[in-house]
Amino acid sequence: MVKIRLKRLGNKKNPFYRIVVINSDQKREGAPLAELGTYNPKTKDMKLNKAAALDWVSKGAQPSDTVSYLIKNCDDEGKLIYKEKTEKKLSKKALAKLEAEKEAKAAEEAAAAEKTEEVVEAASEA
Repeated sequence: MVKIRLKRLGNKKNPFYRIVVINSDQKREGAPLAELGTYNPKTKDMKLNKAAALDWVSKGAQPSDTVSYLIKNCDDEGKLIYKEKTEKKLSKKALAKLEAEKEAKAAEEAAAAEKTEEVVEAASEA
């Protein structure tokens, strides 16, 4: 059976992974059928050929749990997308900062809307 899994590279306590397609009976560092990308869990940097990965999955390759998560949460360019933290997990200080940012953004949008209305009114009078 063919699997899509991570091949560990890098130094001790500094992992770096290649996302590879490999036969399941071969060892982790064995010769892969194809290399689809790279993933660095320390910096959260990822490069993945998503089209090739989905093509291998359609051919019957089984992705590991981690690889399926990476495929699901990457954009079309192959970079990892992070979901914003929910408000339940944020501290009171972080919630206050988030509320202040939302209010500032709303004020900026209101000011921009008023400015465009003034420009439209001036243009219609002329």
